[in-house]
Amino acid sequence: MLDAIRDFFEKHIDAPAAQGDDTHAIELATAALLVEVVRLGGEIKPVEHEVVLRAVRGKFGLTAIEAEALVRLAEEQSREATDHYQFTSLINKRFSQAQKQQVVELMWQVAYADSELSPYEQHVIRKIADLLYVPHRAYIAAKLRARDAANRGTGRT
Repeated sequence: MLDAIRDFFEKHIDAPAAQGDDTHAIELATAALLVEVVRLGGEIKPVEHEVVLRAVRGKFGLTAIEAEALVRLAEEQSREATDHYQFTSLINKRFSQAQKQQVVELMWQVAYADSELSPYEQHVIRKIADLLYVPHRAYIAAKLRARDAANRGTGRT
């Protein structure tokens, strides 16, 4: 996985050398978890893809081109992964509890993007929240914030 990350960032993102593979790996791990939520529905809808792009741009300060390249790599890594541990273990090492809760909220935003919340999406987000040691109360709060934001965006109350 690290070779793919290194190649990606050398080709697409002018990141300072001091950041190292670990920073790039955490960006990829976060994007892969977001992509995992989208992949559950089968075909990725444009609105879902846009929410993932917006999330990684906002979280990591990437340009549109960098975010698109990162999401493509995350899609590839997500398809090849046998479980979520390779992604969640990196996040657990580097992110604070608040940052992990933000990842869970971003996952909920992706799930709500198409206005169709599936049981599979709910299951994978719960599973990943558990792997990130996000308390149930914080998990529910993240879900409600994402739901409310999605409802505001569609004009629903």
